[in-house]
Amino acid sequence: MCLAVPLQIISINDDMAKAGLVGLVKEISLALLPEVTVGDWVLVHAGFAIHRIEETDAEETLNLLRELGEVNESNHG
Repeated sequence: MCLAVPLQIISINDDMAKAGLVGLVKEISLALLPEVTVGDWVLVHAGFAIHRIEETDAEETLNLLRELGEVNESNHG
């Protein structure tokens, strides 16, 4: 099963960005969402930001993933 994961934008360089979650930082493409800014939350699938979401929606999704065991709490910090 493929999931889109919420990540927060840390930095932007042209159409690429660094985005993070619980201590993990990934380089992602912003080609589909050029209007995204640092601090925004996005859904990421296959290395592409595919949708901008509100922080409350990101937290709700992360809580559900934690319940499913997809996000390891020991990675915080």
